[in-house]
Amino acid sequence: MERKIIGVIGGSEAGPEVLQQAEETGRLIAGHGFLLICGGMGGVMEAAARGAKAAGGTTIGILPHGDRHEANPFIDIPVATGLGEGRNLVIVRAADLLIAVDGEYGTLSEIAFALKLDKTVIGLNTWDITGIVRAATPEEALNLAMNILNK
Repeated sequence: MERKIIGVIGGSEAGPEVLQQAEETGRLIAGHGFLLICGGMGGVMEAAARGAKAAGGTTIGILPHGDRHEANPFIDIPVATGLGEGRNLVIVRAADLLIAVDGEYGTLSEIAFALKLDKTVIGLNTWDITGIVRAATPEEALNLAMNILNK
C-alpha cells in the first residue's frame, strides 16, 4: 500500500504555542502512518519533524540550500535543492495534502501554490484565505486529513 505524504508548512521562527502545535501535528502524522515532508529547517519545520520522529515516523526535508547537512536533526531524508524559496513548490508538489501551522510569507507562497494545484490545505492559526480548510487543533487537522486522503 502506498504511503501518503503530508506536508507541514510554517514559519522558520515561531512562538512556543505554535511550536507545540507543530510538534503535535508531526506526532499525529507519523502515528497514523503518513510520511512527513517539510522545508527541513527550523521553527515549525523542525518542531513537526521532531514530533514525527518521536512517534517513529519518517521525515523528508526539502532544503533551500545546496548542503544536505543543513537540515534539522530530525530529518531522515534531506534533499538539498539550492533553489532558495523555489523549493516551496517542490514541497507542495510532493505532498498529497498540506497542513499550514501559523506561518509567514514563505508559508503564504506554499498555500498559494497548493490552492493553484487543487491540493487541500488545512490551516491551524494560519493565513485567512478562501480555500483553506480550518482546524482548531492538531487532532482536528489530522481527522480532516484522514477523511480527505481516504476518499
